[in-house]
Amino acid sequence: MKGWLFLVIAIVGEVIATSALKSSEGFTKLAPSAVVIIGYGIAFYFLSLVLKSIPVGVAYAVWSGLGVVIITAIARLLHGQT
Repeated sequence: MKGWLFLVIAIVGEVIATSALKSSEGFTKLAPSAVVIIGYGIAFYFLSLVLKSIPVGVAYAVWSGLGVVIITAIARLLHGQT
């Protein structure tokens, strides 16, 4: 059960980091760049914990699938991308 909670945390970290990439303007803006670095750090740390209890294929499929859906929704809502 902890593995699934850690996977949710990893996905949230990755979504936050990926969403902040546009705002970082090529890592020229300090605050959004810090969000990107910290977000990806959290994502990969928790993904490493996830892999202790969930098979890599399942974890990666869930991570990438949910990540793409959530990031696409955020891009459309916040950045007006279609």
